[in-house]
Amino acid sequence: NVSFAILMLQICVIFGQQKVIVVDPGHGGKDTGAIGENGIKEKDVVLNVASEILRLNRTLFDNKIDIYLTRYSDSLISLKDRSRLSKTLKADLFVSLHCNASTTSSKGMDVYVDNAIDDKEVHIRESIALGLSVLEEITLKLGFKKRDVRFANFQVLRENIKYCPSILIEMGFVTNTDEADYYLRSKNIRAMALAILMGLYYYLNI
Repeated sequence: NVSFAILMLQICVIFGQQKVIVVDPGHGGKDTGAIGENGIKEKDVVLNVASEILRLNRTLFDNKIDIYLTRYSDSLISLKDRSRLSKTLKADLFVSLHCNASTTSSKGMDVYVDNAIDDKEVHIRESIALGLSVLEEITLKLGFKKRDVRFANFQVLRENIKYCPSILIEMGFVTNTDEADYYLRSKNIRAMALAILMGLYYYLNI
């Protein structure tokens, strides 16, 4: 009937106004990612932070942006499927979460963007701006050492940059005792999730 059609149209309009963000917790399943001090696993840290981003967006910001995760549990999703989700949802932003590792005493935060050129350059500039927004929020609010926005040919960046600004966040070094211990506390997981979320909101000017 007419009223149902109007309701559906309103829902479509509301959905159309919302920004869609795909948050990609790296690794998962048999792929643990880096294993750091105290046996902490990269796959667990990034999933915990991603899940908290989802929760905070709902509880603090009333889902003003639509956030989807590439995985919601300890499962291994192919890199191609992670990118396919972003394309299918017509995401406005793609954010991949990782932790770094080093054989030295390295510490701090890095954000990576794709090293693409030519027709993809508009998303490169936007990706750099997005990366800086997130990096500034994390390092200023949480006290992590600010390293840099860097360029790399990671598959999830390479495949997503065609469609939207895309970044990969290295949330500190799990091989650094202080930064590994940081993620053992749930309040710090929340703090990191909130800093990333605020960086996304500031970039989107919401």
